[in-house]
Amino acid sequence: MSTLGTLLRQRLRRDRLQLILWIIGIGVLAYGSIAAVLDTYGDEAERTQILQVATASRTILVFRGTPNGTDLGAFSFFELFAWLALMGGLMSTFLVTRHTRAEEEQGRAELIAATPAGRVKPTVATLVHGVLANLVLGLVVALALIGAGLDAEGSWVTGAAMASVGIAFVAIGLFCAQLFRTSRGANGAGVAVVVGAYLLRGIGDAAGTPSDDLLHVTPAWPSWLSPIGWGQATGAYVENDLWPLLLALGVSAVLVVIVFALQAVRDQGASLLPGRKGRASASWALSSSFGLAWRLNLSTLIAWAVGAAVAGLTASSLSGLIDQLSGDAPQVVDTLQHALGGGATLEQAFIAMFFSIIGILAACCAVQVAIRARQEEAHGTAEQVLATPVPRMRWLLEYWLVGVLVIVVVLAAAWLGGLAGSGASNTPSDLVPLISQAALAQLPVSLVFLGITLLVFALLPRWTIGLGWSIVGVAAIIGVFGPLLGAPDWMVDLSPFTHSPVPTGDDIDWSGGFWMIAVGLAAGALAVVSMRRRELASGA
Repeated sequence: MSTLGTLLRQRLRRDRLQLILWIIGIGVLAYGSIAAVLDTYGDEAERTQILQVATASRTILVFRGTPNGTDLGAFSFFELFAWLALMGGLMSTFLVTRHTRAEEEQGRAELIAATPAGRVKPTVATLVHGVLANLVLGLVVALALIGAGLDAEGSWVTGAAMASVGIAFVAIGLFCAQLFRTSRGANGAGVAVVVGAYLLRGIGDAAGTPSDDLLHVTPAWPSWLSPIGWGQATGAYVENDLWPLLLALGVSAVLVVIVFALQAVRDQGASLLPGRKGRASASWALSSSFGLAWRLNLSTLIAWAVGAAVAGLTASSLSGLIDQLSGDAPQVVDTLQHALGGGATLEQAFIAMFFSIIGILAACCAVQVAIRARQEEAHGTAEQVLATPVPRMRWLLEYWLVGVLVIVVVLAAAWLGGLAGSGASNTPSDLVPLISQAALAQLPVSLVFLGITLLVFALLPRWTIGLGWSIVGVAAIIGVFGPLLGAPDWMVDLSPFTHSPVPTGDDIDWSGGFWMIAVGLAAGALAVVSMRRRELASGA
């Protein structure tokens, strides 16, 4: 028991900053969003209109949830829960991978296994750590909703749903860590499952059966395949039914049993899915340190570029929804336009909002390049490269250049996807310049996050992974989703994503973009110069 307690305290201490940012960030977003809902949709007639439009359009249900009446609490649950659960799921899978597969990959798990803790207790400690984190998250969300003025019983049910969904993703994260040999593979699979659960719930909600008054939707069967759908099935503030949460806990228990069974039969560092064998000889591209940095980030780039292409295709393909929104849902129109300063047309706002999400993908890909540099240093492989005639400044400069290239490739993939989907529009020729401007506008903000993460790597190398993901995650939540969820303007303005030079009317203001390019270049240059003086920091 004392060994388990020590391992648990080690995890709590190591995650004290990241978990605080995640949990407080989600709680503040929930509180601020309810205040905005009260301000924007305080009248029942307005809530009735927006629910009827959402039910009739169906596409909106993919991004929100299933309507369950015009009660203020039920309306808020419809607006917020799927997004909050998505964030809780990402927090959970990242937490698990960090303490399981990443520990095995770096060799620390083998050292701990040689102590009285053995191989089982670290996994038990991670499971307990993940469960506690999600219980605290559920408590914070419930208190935030109660503090914003919603009904206490429904708020506690929402908090319980958040906690149970997060625990389900903890179990899924543990299972992914058994499947893949690397932390990148486990993290990628975890993110894919969380996003897939969100989309599966969205498909089930959009395919559901509406009531005659269009104020209620009974979700179709795909929603019952998603942990987020199980949380929605509680019908918080109306039914307050906790039984669907038993499904999340039951599936979690089964997955945990499978995880311990798999861990008992595999070797330390091995995985259920074998790693791919390398080539017998290296290609010419690996004859330089730049080629090595590019090759190490190639698989990451392909995954993010495919996601960006799909997002770009979706943005232009759904442009036909715009005309319907402009006539039937003025609140949605106002919210989208408010997010862009009020001067954009509805079509510009719609395309820009989607490309803002693509900007998050490009920024995350750039952050992952900087994190790869840190992983090479932590694993000791960077030391082997730096033992050759490759100076430290040049080595980091090459990672910076690779980061710039992957940003360009991800945005280009989104641009091509957008052009491919523009054929579905009534006026495809009008979309081409709009898509091109929206894609180019995401370059400055991605450079900012690349430069900041490299600077963290140069000055505080052991904080690179935690701070890198935390900064881009918090900035994305308050900058891109904050206006949609009604966060205060002062909070939204803190995010670089808010200042992307998106088109407004006939003009595009690049003043914010130029500032961000300057900040990104300055941060990157300072990171490269700082690398000259510091010692290599192997290990986490």
